[in-house]
Amino acid sequence: MTEALNHLQGWRFRALILSITAAMTAYLVFSLWAGREDVITAFVRIGVLGTGITLAMSLVNYGLRFIRWQFYLDQLGYRVAWVPSLRIYLSGFALTTTPGKAGEVFRGILLKQHGVPFPASFAAFISERLSDLVAIVLLTLIGLVQYPPARGLVLAGVVGIVLVLVCLSSQILLARFYDLVRVRQGKLMRLLAHTIRMLGDARRCHRPGLLMVATVISVLAWGAEALAFYWVLSWLGVEITLSFAIFIYALSMLAGALSFLPGGLGGAEAVMVSMLVFNGMSMPVAIAATVFIRLATLWFAVAIGLVALICCRNSQLATS
Repeated sequence: MTEALNHLQGWRFRALILSITAAMTAYLVFSLWAGREDVITAFVRIGVLGTGITLAMSLVNYGLRFIRWQFYLDQLGYRVAWVPSLRIYLSGFALTTTPGKAGEVFRGILLKQHGVPFPASFAAFISERLSDLVAIVLLTLIGLVQYPPARGLVLAGVVGIVLVLVCLSSQILLARFYDLVRVRQGKLMRLLAHTIRMLGDARRCHRPGLLMVATVISVLAWGAEALAFYWVLSWLGVEITLSFAIFIYALSMLAGALSFLPGGLGGAEAVMVSMLVFNGMSMPVAIAATVFIRLATLWFAVAIGLVALICCRNSQLATS
C-alpha cells in the first residue's frame, strides 16, 4: 500500500493531475485554433441531446471493456471486488495520453495491493490490447471493399494479431525462449524473461472459447463508439453509409494503435480527417467531426480517469 500511496499523494500526484489537465487543455486549444468557428458550429448542430447520446455510447464502450477486464483477471486466478477494480481500471484511462503505457503500470501498482502480481496485471493488459486489435480489424472488414488502399494497414494489423496468437498458442515455444534468456545476464535479458512470463500467463486468456467471448465483447464495445460516430456524421448532415462510417472509425483506431503514439494521438485524427474528405466532406467539417468524436471518446475517458484517480487516492488515504 505504501508504494501506491507514494504515487497518489504529494507533489507526484499534483504533477500528474497538472500534466493530464495541461494535455487536455492543449488538445482543445489546438483543435479550436485549427477551425474554431467550424468546431463550435458542429457542436451546436449536434446539440446537448446528441452529445449526451455520444457520451453514453462511450460509457457502453468503457463498461464492456471493464467486464472483459474482470473476465481476464478471473481467468488468471484473481478475483478483485467490482467497485475497487472499476476505480482502478478507470484510473488507467487518465494516463491514456502519456508515453510508455504509464496507465497500465499504474493499474499494476494499485492491483498489487489486492493480491494481483505485476505479471498477471500485465498479462491482462496484453490480452486487452490483443482483443481490441482483433475487434478493430474485424470492424474494418465491414467497409474495406469501399476503400481498397487501406488493405495494407489492415494487413499490418492482421500480421500483428497472427504473430501474437502464434506466440501465445505455443507453450513449447515460450518455454524455449524463457530457458534461453533467463540464464543470460543483463537488464535486457531480465526484461525479456519477464515479458515471456507475462505471455505465458496471458495464454490462459486466449483459449479458443475464451477468445471468442472476449472478441464478441470487444466488437460490441468498439462498435458502440463507431455507431456513435455514424450518428454524429448524420447530425452534421453528412451522407454516409453505416458500414463506411464504421470502417472509417475502425481504420482510424487501427492507425492510432499501429502508430504506437500515446492514445493514437495524431495518427487516428489524420486518418479520420482524410477518410472523411475522401467521402466528400469539406475539410472544416471533417476536422470538426473528428475533434468532436475524439473529445467524446478519448478525452472523455481521460476525464473519467481523472475522477477515478482522485477516488482511488481518497480511498487509499482513508484506509491508510
